[in-house]
Amino acid sequence: MIEMHVAGIALDAITRSPIILLKDTSERRALPIYIAQDQARSIMNVLEQKTPPRPLTHDLFADLLEAWDLTLDKIIIHALEEHTFYAVLCTSQGEETQEIDCRPSDAIAIALRTESPIWVVEEVISEASIPVDRDADEEERQAFRAFVDQISPEDLIRHSQSANPEES
Repeated sequence: MIEMHVAGIALDAITRSPIILLKDTSERRALPIYIAQDQARSIMNVLEQKTPPRPLTHDLFADLLEAWDLTLDKIIIHALEEHTFYAVLCTSQGEETQEIDCRPSDAIAIALRTESPIWVVEEVISEASIPVDRDADEEERQAFRAFVDQISPEDLIRHSQSANPEES
C-alpha cells in the first residue's frame, strides 16, 4: 500500500464533474477519483479550513467517532471495479478493530476531519494513477537500465549468496 494525500479538487473539463486528486508522498503519481458535488464541497471545506455553522454529515460522523471513543486509524482505497473505487474505514477501539465499507469520497472527507492517513493499494495505483513527474520517471528508468547493463550474472549470484548465506 502507498500513503497518499489530498492534492486538491478539480473539475473535469468536459463533464464539469468534480475530481479529487490524491498524490503519493514523492509527488510522482496522482490518483484522480470522480466524486459528487456534495462530497467535493465537504472536502473543500476542510481544505479551506471552513467550519459550517452546524455539523454536516462528515462532521457528524467524525464527532460520533470521538464521542464513542473510536479511532479512525486509516482509510484504504482497496479496489477499482468497472470504474468504481472501493474503500474501507479502519477503526479501532482499544484492542478491537473494524473495517467499514465506504465510498472513497466519504472516507477521504472523514479522514481529513480526523487527520487520519489515506492509503491506496498498489494495484489500484498502477491501474488508475497518472504520472505527475514524467522526467523523474524517465530518469529512474534510465538509471535502472544502466544498472542492468553493468551487472553480470556472476555479480547477481554473488550478491544473492551474500544476502542469504544459509542457502549457499
